[in-house]
Amino acid sequence: MLKSSYLTAAQTVGPFFHDALLREGAHIPTLVTPETLGERIRVEGRVRDGDGAGVPDALVEIWQANAAGRYHHPLDTRDLPLDPTFIGFGRTGTDAEGRFWFETVKPGPVPYDATTMQAPHICVAVFGRGLLNHLVTRLYFADDPATATDPILLRVPAERRSTLLARREIAGATTVYRIDIVLQGIGETVFFNLSGEVA
Repeated sequence: MLKSSYLTAAQTVGPFFHDALLREGAHIPTLVTPETLGERIRVEGRVRDGDGAGVPDALVEIWQANAAGRYHHPLDTRDLPLDPTFIGFGRTGTDAEGRFWFETVKPGPVPYDATTMQAPHICVAVFGRGLLNHLVTRLYFADDPATATDPILLRVPAERRSTLLARREIAGATTVYRIDIVLQGIGETVFFNLSGEVA
């Protein structure tokens, strides 16, 4: 019989985040340069656990279309401007209180099908301790009229849609959109994935 001192302790997924995913140089919170076209915005929020506490070592990634509504991706061949100063991808870790931020541009609308457009949105992935798979969600803009008729958002139960809406604030000359990502419990963010599609 093995003594308990020889047994390996239980461990959740995640000790490698700080050394690998959150290492120095891996953070890309600024998606824009002075030459990037479009309305500059700052996205701010917190990743929170089921008790409302900030998650201090989560990784948040975003990807989005540019201001014209085109993705920097080979599958997006639409005849829309491709801004060479905007790759549409960002990554950052949360701080000790679970906070994150991105400097970007408000994306343009993208097609849902041949006749319907999606509202401007930002795709979000969250990685963290204890998550065997990353979580995928979206950020919509609460003040954009197109949000009310977005075909993906309309699939979400009405009482849960607010978990995907970033609220606009003005901080000096900066337009800030604020949203929290709640991993579980009351106010849990809606998580989903659109397999096989450019989101």
